[in-house]
Parts: sequence; structure tokens; C-alpha cells
Amino acid sequence: MGLMKEFMEFLKKYQVIGLAVAFIMGAAASSLITALVNDFIMPIIALVTPSGDWKGWQVILSKGADGTVTNAIKYGDFLGVLINFIIVAFVIFMIVKMIMKEDATAKR
Repeated sequence: MGLMKEFMEFLKKYQVIGLAVAFIMGAAASSLITALVNDFIMPIIALVTPSGDWKGWQVILSKGADGTVTNAIKYGDFLGVLINFIIVAFVIFMIVKMIMKEDATAKR
């Protein structure tokens, strides 16, 4: 039973369970925010862009003999991922700020 006791002490000391819960919640929140961005925010952005398909924006570097694009820099897709990252980071910032504010008031 010594190994099991050491393992349980490890879990408690390094708060592994809390870390696992935070990781799972973060993954779920990330999925939720990605859906918010893709299903609500990106269509609004598409309405105000001239072509509407801004995620397909690219700089064509080369084409094949049949005219198909063989090499391109897809900066529209990158912009979509960047917007998603900024929104996820902002939401996490607001959650941490709210938690730290509650923690600071509890210590007084």
C-alpha cells in the first residue's frame, strides 16, 4: 500500500485533479468559443467584406499546367484562426480577472 499512498499524496500535493478539471473545462470552453466565432462572428465579418469569402483569401504563388493552384499563402484562413485566438484569449483573461477579483476580496 506504500506506492498507492505515495501516489495519493502526489495527487494532493501537486493538485493534479484540479489541473485535470481545469484542462477539461478549458477544452470545452475552447470548443464553445470556436463555435461562437465560426457560427456568429465570422458570418458578420463576411457580410462586411467585399467578396464575402474572406477565409478563402490567398496569394497564389504558382499554378499547374491545367491552371489549378499548386502553391498559395492562405492568409484568409490564418486571419480566421487569429481572430479565434484573440477571442479565446480575451475570454480566458476575463474569467481569470473575475476569479482573481473574488480571491482578492475574500482575503480582506
